Parts: sequence; C-alpha cells; structure tokens
Amino acid sequence: MQDLPIVSELPVLSGGCSSEAETAPAPQERRRLPKWLKRPMPTAEMVFTSSIIEDLKLDTVCESAKCPNRTECWSQRTATFMILGNVCTRPCGFCSVPKGKTGTVEEDEPERVAEAAARLGLKHVVITCVTRDDLPDGGAEHFVRCIELVRARTGAEVEVLTSDFRGMREAISRVVQARPDVFNHNVETVPRLYQTVRRNSIYQRSLDLLAQVKEEAPDMPTKSGFMLGLGETIDEVFQVAADLRESGVDILTIGQYLQPSPESLSVVRYVPPEEFDEIGDYCRGLGFSLVASGPFVRSSYHAGEMADVMKK
Repeated sequence: MQDLPIVSELPVLSGGCSSEAETAPAPQERRRLPKWLKRPMPTAEMVFTSSIIEDLKLDTVCESAKCPNRTECWSQRTATFMILGNVCTRPCGFCSVPKGKTGTVEEDEPERVAEAAARLGLKHVVITCVTRDDLPDGGAEHFVRCIELVRARTGAEVEVLTSDFRGMREAISRVVQARPDVFNHNVETVPRLYQTVRRNSIYQRSLDLLAQVKEEAPDMPTKSGFMLGLGETIDEVFQVAADLRESGVDILTIGQYLQPSPESLSVVRYVPPEEFDEIGDYCRGLGFSLVASGPFVRSSYHAGEMADVMKK
C-alpha cells in the first residue's frame, strides 16, 4: 500500500462527517479552499498530453468535469477519456459537464481513443462517458468498441466507468462480456441527497448494476465511489459503504466534493484529511479489497496503481 499515498491507513474513527442531516445547498459563491486542497502548477508534460487530446478531438472528464487532479495526471501523460459526446442527458447538481440536447455519436471515436492511448503510452486506460438516456442501449455498444480497439491497438488494461444504462440488464451484460479489467460505476452520494445531487438517477438501480456485474463475472474487479462534503451524515456514509460491499464491490473510492462552477451545488463542508483516514479505515473493515479515501481521491485517480495492488 506504500505505493498509494491516497489510501488511508490510520486505525481510529472519531465520527468524520456531520452528525446531523444537512441538505445540499443551492449554487452560490465558492468558499476559499483550505490549505490541504492546493494543487501543483502545470508542467511541460501537461502540454504534451493536451496536444494529443486536442489533435484527436477527444473529450476528457478531466476537462469537462474540471477535475482538480488534471495538472498532476496530465503531467504524467495520463487522462480519462470521456466518450459519447460532451453533453449529458441528466442534470446532476454536482457536475459541470454540459446538460441538454446531445449530438450524434461519432462512430470513429473508439479509434481515436485507441490512438490517443497509444501515443500516450498508457498501460491502464480509463474510459468514462456522459449519460446518454437518448440512446437505445445507453451507449453500451460504443463502450464495447472502445474496449476492443484500445486492447487491439495498445494491449493495455481497460477500466470502464459507466452510466447506469437506465438499468437495462442487456446493455450492462454487453459491456461485461467485453471483459474490461475493472468495471466502475459510482453511486456519487447518499440516497437522501439524490434529488438534488444526482437527479434522475436511482440509488438502488446503481447498486443493482454493480451486483449484476459481479454476478455475471465474479472474477472481474468492481469499483464504486462517492463524495463527501454535500451534507451527508456519518451514519449515511457508513450505510452506503455497507450497501456497496453487499453488492460485491471490491474497490471503494471516497473524495471531497469541490464545486466545479458557480452554477453547481455549493460545498457544505470541507472534510479534513484525518477524517478521510478514519472513514477509510472503517470502510476497509467492511471487507473491501482496496479503499482509497482522501480529499483528492477520484474514480480514475491513480487507477492503474490501484489495479496493480488488486492483482497483487
């Protein structure tokens, strides 16, 4: 675990999140970040990554979701590809990806993703997507083509971070049959906050998806995660972790919600690193194979290293 500084190891548990239920607030002016949420400045290697993504006209969740880790990841010549366009059909309150009318799926996108992975020399490729409720299969077949072409072009491992495909079992099975090396789907927050944080999504539907993946491919590592700082209580956090473990999830990621734009939901609370440590330790006690818990933890942050730890 020493290779993963984002994985907490402290053995205490004092309570962590708010003990009383709070409601995710409406958008407002962003608060000043605490000192533990500062990030490094860009480097020349970041320009190299950016140029490849721009040249191949690809979208990344790093840019669209304004990920705070973009500088670090792109400086290490890695990025998380976002397929199926850059407009989402669901109005999630936490996300800065544009919402509204979607465009036509670009049939050559899987080839361009594979080419980008080859140019970057990636050994572990993470592919996510916008939610496409307008597509008959939710974009499942497009995911399959990306998995197949990236493997054929690079031989790299492929981790997918999918939507819930509106709970369509056939679509989920189609992606499972393509045998991604890691199957990730995030629940994002506690069920009480879904109405404001993850509108038009269903908590149980996400749990059912993860359980289906594990049922159909018991040896395939499954992964999920959620954010802190939106008004959840510590009991709710522990219940979500227990629900995910009961659904067969192997890898759990827990990070700090950061308001990506003035229109997005405001942060209720910045959770100190030591509380992430405590919560991470508790969750490991539930039986997850790997727990990454920290302010900057995101689903695809150090994903390759996490997959390597799983293999060992």
